[in-house]
Amino acid sequence: MSEERRGTAMGLAAYLIWGSFPLYWPLLEPAGAVEILANRVVWSLASVALLLVLRSGRRAWRGLPRDQRSARLLTVAGVLIGVNWGVYIWGVNHGHVVETSLGYFINPLVTVALGVVVLRERLRAAQWVAVGVAGVGVVVLTVQAGRPPWVALVLAFSFGGYGLVKKIVGVSPVNGLVVEAAVLAPLAVGYLAVQASRGVGTFTTHGAGHALLLASTGIVTVIPLLLFAGAAPRIALSRLGLMQYMTPTIQFLIGITVRHEPLPAVRLVGFCLVWLALGVFTADLVSLPPRERQVLGERLLSASE
Repeated sequence: MSEERRGTAMGLAAYLIWGSFPLYWPLLEPAGAVEILANRVVWSLASVALLLVLRSGRRAWRGLPRDQRSARLLTVAGVLIGVNWGVYIWGVNHGHVVETSLGYFINPLVTVALGVVVLRERLRAAQWVAVGVAGVGVVVLTVQAGRPPWVALVLAFSFGGYGLVKKIVGVSPVNGLVVEAAVLAPLAVGYLAVQASRGVGTFTTHGAGHALLLASTGIVTVIPLLLFAGAAPRIALSRLGLMQYMTPTIQFLIGITVRHEPLPAVRLVGFCLVWLALGVFTADLVSLPPRERQVLGERLLSASE
């Protein structure tokens, strides 16, 4: 198998796993969203630390950022990804799978919008059109639901902000995850300890199978990350960027077919506007010169790392 095909297979596998998460998180019930999040943080840190030791031995920690600026930025990244993980788990386990998919559909557009606000970048005309059409779609969804789609918006902006910070720091996916999980670990361990002391935690009270499922959150987090990291250097980032739409598409289909969430006509119109915006944005991305396409592709994919 050629390196390009291997990279394509890795990328598809990573996005397939991420897209299938709405089938996984309900398996961890009756643990609540915060308990699942705390376990994910703790077990992700354990898994990625073990991976680093197995790969590099005593040199495992040399690649970690040591300067204060990177440490501060990765602390911010840790908080943002913690918010993202927590809201996503809550949304999936409380019947908002379709809305979580919306968050990841609009994430690329939020990413370029954040670039304008934070990095003072300039959008092309087609990108402005895409952002505007997506905004109209969100308004339609707000009117239909009688409230803003806050789950989708929190997911999109937390993930977009996370990607922006990760791009500025420029650390490897694995090393970044170590620091981010370490930032959240004290809070996670403290929460689990309090839960255990009150006898309301589920790790030790619902059998070995449930405990293993909670422990598997670390592996489930690290495996797609490694697949993505393996795919990125093997195939064009523009192609990998187009693959990212697999994740919300799978989530959307799971929401309406497996979880049987309602999709009234007005809500479908809102989603169609978002999809139209993504079509405009993608067409513009493909038309860019190779160098500009590479830069934008890196921006859009930085959060996935």
